[in-house]
Amino acid sequence: MIRQVIPVLHVASMKLAEQFYRRLGFEPHFAYRLDEAQTDPCYQGFHRDGVWLHVSSFSGDGVAGQAVNLIVEDVDAIHQELKAGGLARDLVPMDQTWGNRELYLEDPDGNSIRFVQEG
Repeated sequence: MIRQVIPVLHVASMKLAEQFYRRLGFEPHFAYRLDEAQTDPCYQGFHRDGVWLHVSSFSGDGVAGQAVNLIVEDVDAIHQELKAGGLARDLVPMDQTWGNRELYLEDPDGNSIRFVQEG
């Protein structure tokens, strides 16, 4: 029985990734580094509202440019939250032809973070 899926997104800089994901409301939960004196490479887990994202700057842990769909109750509320935090100022939620309302933004490494309100 599958209970959970946790995407792993590849990033070049954990410092930039942590700043970005904190601005999305995700909090760091753990970080693994071969050398604690170095920021990278690092494998870090973030969580928000019971949802997990893992982010890695280790080579071999995926490639940048992936996409993650985060299913939300109210994409417009998320949009307002992100705007208030200085993100998504020029972005607006869009109504898709398949019935969803969605908002897309990218992290510093080109990973697409998609907030999806199912129609």
